[in-house]
Amino acid sequence: MHLIPRTSMAVWDLSVSVEELGAEAPPLKISVTSDLHIGGVILKVVEKTQISKDWSDHALWWEQKQQWLLKPAWTLDKCGIHADARLCLTPQHKPLQLVMPNGVTLRLRACFSSPVFRTVMGICKLLNIRHPEELSLLRPAEEKKKKKQKDEEEVFDITSAPLPTGSIVKLANGMPAFFTESPQMENVYKMLSVSQPALPPETIAKMYRPTSKVDKAQVNSRWLDSSRSLLQQGLKENDKLFLRFKYYSFHDLTPQFDAVRLTQLYEQAKWAILLEEIECTEEEMMLFAALQYHIGKVSTTEQLVASCPAMDDLDSALQCLEVKMEAETSADEMLETMTAPELHDYLKIFRPKKQTLKKYKQFWFTFKDTSISYYKSKEESCKEPIQQMNLKGCEVAPDVSVAGQKFCIRLLIPEPEGMNEVYLRCDNEQQYSKWMAACRLASKGKTLADASFSSEVQSIQSFLAMQRTTPGSKAVQNDDSINTHSLVSPRYQKKYKPKQLTPRILEAYQNVAQLSLTDALLKFLQIWQALPDFGISYFVVRFKGCRKDEVMGIANNRLIRIDMNVEEVVKTWRYNTMRQWNVNWDIKQVAIEFNGNVNIAFSCVTADCKIVHEYIGGYIFMSTRNREQNDTLNEELFHKLTGGHDAI
Repeated sequence: MHLIPRTSMAVWDLSVSVEELGAEAPPLKISVTSDLHIGGVILKVVEKTQISKDWSDHALWWEQKQQWLLKPAWTLDKCGIHADARLCLTPQHKPLQLVMPNGVTLRLRACFSSPVFRTVMGICKLLNIRHPEELSLLRPAEEKKKKKQKDEEEVFDITSAPLPTGSIVKLANGMPAFFTESPQMENVYKMLSVSQPALPPETIAKMYRPTSKVDKAQVNSRWLDSSRSLLQQGLKENDKLFLRFKYYSFHDLTPQFDAVRLTQLYEQAKWAILLEEIECTEEEMMLFAALQYHIGKVSTTEQLVASCPAMDDLDSALQCLEVKMEAETSADEMLETMTAPELHDYLKIFRPKKQTLKKYKQFWFTFKDTSISYYKSKEESCKEPIQQMNLKGCEVAPDVSVAGQKFCIRLLIPEPEGMNEVYLRCDNEQQYSKWMAACRLASKGKTLADASFSSEVQSIQSFLAMQRTTPGSKAVQNDDSINTHSLVSPRYQKKYKPKQLTPRILEAYQNVAQLSLTDALLKFLQIWQALPDFGISYFVVRFKGCRKDEVMGIANNRLIRIDMNVEEVVKTWRYNTMRQWNVNWDIKQVAIEFNGNVNIAFSCVTADCKIVHEYIGGYIFMSTRNREQNDTLNEELFHKLTGGHDAI
């Protein structure tokens, strides 16, 4: 019997275009066999170009399939590549224009081949921003008409910086060493880590301002998919993207090491207030304006990059600043419940929807565990209460005017048929601070025995003190250098003339003038985080079985169903009552199951359901972080919680 000799594999031509040869150059034809691996293809292409350079950052991009070929050991056969494939040898890192929260535009090299989640990690490493998982990339809004060419905005080029894939040498304060290589680079870092001067009010007035929650929902449709690369999402070299904090769950803010992170977070918060993306009262606006004025003044003399001795005990100082998703703990909760203190006092109650109570009526209230009960009088408190309200999972919002001595708490309490709206009126600041702190903790499932109760009370009291005017103090000096209309939103620019605003802002400034730059930034963020609508990202959705569109708000600890017409909260669901959620990718529907056999399902109208899925999974991921593993990021878990069909 004769052995038949094994024939060699068929040789065929593969077309590979090379970016370095120019857009007009024809693709290179190389002879390959199906068992040639990707690394071998790159080697053949490089040899044929006869260009001597470092090709280590290059990889093959498969145009028809819109995918990178990043496994050099895989063969053409295993990748499914045949003679009709169009491949391109291109750098994985390309220049990108990145608009920071403070409006500064950088030109830097970003990774176009890895998932956006990892690309953002690289960008943040380059810019010294810790906890990159809180940020993501947003496409710019489409411009409706091409107007006359505006003055080109200044772009600061830092493409000479080392690739973030390697190790970046940092100075003691966390500043990357490459920023010290020239005065120009040092100036760029200063622009990122120091608050920028206020823009003219005319410029602010021309900026886009959302007028409704539906408008706000449009912004959230522009987030990039964290699971796919920039090139897969149609981004090209030198395209413009916005770097923004996406998840309002800020972990371990440390001013000594977070100069850029803290400054950019402040800038994002400031613009959210100036562009009316978040509602605040007139008194709060004056306080925000005063803090902006103060931060602008001290930024010229103080630095955040230096260690701040007053902030050494950061664990306690930042306890109220860190927004965390509250998870239920059984043993600790039981112990708390057994020893929890109580609050009791005369308060007034008002229910807008109940015709029987057309005005505030006084009752004796007790606060125990996470529930409020009220009685006709103190003497009746040993009997059955008129009503008991469990505040776990409720919405809590202040309704306060320090000048008008009005101290009210607005509660939206979940009930089977919807939300029960209740207002509680307190007599004074002290009473309000305690009851407000108790309501906030109860909404998260915590009792008065929780360690954060006293710091929550102090935080509320210090905020109220800042809004207090002091008639006994000497007249506030007028300051011609203060550009009041640059410190308030357009609504107040229209309502008041500068000469009316200046004394009010300077009066509020008296209460914050002694703060250091670090403390002023943290105080601004703390007040921003205490606003009722803080940290809610909106989407227009259609609930299963409903005929009209509604708004879904996604926060760090709950989902909020909102009536689109009256913009009222209809229902809330806490993540810690969620059993599971999944997405039917074929019909683009998100389905969620909660405790108590509660099921909801909705399709997304203004955004891809992948973005909504990523928000929910992302917040669940944020809740898994702890201080012990500060520098290690479980990327695999993030993709498991947020990925789509092709999640890791």
